[in-house]
Amino acid sequence: QVQLEESGGGFVQPGGSLRLSCTAAGASFVINKWGWHRQAAGKQRELVATMTAGGGIRYADSVKGRFIISRDSGKNPAYLQMDNLKPEATAVFSCFGEQFPFAGPPIPYWGQGSPVPVSS
Repeated sequence: QVQLEESGGGFVQPGGSLRLSCTAAGASFVINKWGWHRQAAGKQRELVATMTAGGGIRYADSVKGRFIISRDSGKNPAYLQMDNLKPEATAVFSCFGEQFPFAGPPIPYWGQGSPVPVSS
């Protein structure tokens, strides 16, 4: 089992920056892909960014050029640097990881989510 926990969320003004961290406990070595989702009130969950174990990175068009996903091999396997935040970015951001077993579908792991309100 893998347990994920986000930190670093909180209130930020428009145009500001914030960095979210994702801490993993348990057998995090089984994770093949890391990423971040966000969900605004009344809207569907949106994939923000992903990073594979091989270093492949993808971003949602809405955040390209302003968000950067990165990771290290320590306790914080994933970060999300968010710059020039806009009010419409207000959402709960969740870290996730996916394990790709030899057989069967991918196994997802989720954090509880970290609110990021963007407002003046």
